[in-house]
Amino acid sequence: MNGYSIALLGIALCVLVCGVGSCLGLYKTSTMAAGVLSEDPKKFGKVMVLVLLPATQGIYGFIIGIIASSALPAGQAAQAAMTVAEGWAIFAATMPMAVSGIVSAFFQGKAAASCIAAVAKQESLSGKLIVYPGMIEFYAILGLIISIMLSGAVGITVI
Repeated sequence: MNGYSIALLGIALCVLVCGVGSCLGLYKTSTMAAGVLSEDPKKFGKVMVLVLLPATQGIYGFIIGIIASSALPAGQAAQAAMTVAEGWAIFAATMPMAVSGIVSAFFQGKAAASCIAAVAKQESLSGKLIVYPGMIEFYAILGLIISIMLSGAVGITVI
């Protein structure tokens, strides 16, 4: 496996696992919201933000994928010349977002689904309840920031 392949693997894993985490989180929130809305469709606005929160990790993974891809050389000769160390550096730069993305999206979905269930019982809590899954979002943002910082450290141009 050459450096280019290792870098591609890291980028693909980051985008993939962040997307999977978002899908799992959205599954939890959307199924809970469907139950709540079947009882009271007027609560749509109150639950929509909670439903969408786990989607952000997929977006963050996509952003890191774009940033890291910008570091890949163009042309077959340049790709073949990419060292294994350079490939591992790009791979490592994508991993904070990959790991924090899948884990935080999954658990954020669970937390937001519980908050949606609480909104079903007491609609006035919706504004306050966003704080709990929002705290989990903080760790996804930290993963995003670290991956951006590491990308800069290995010479990846941040767009």
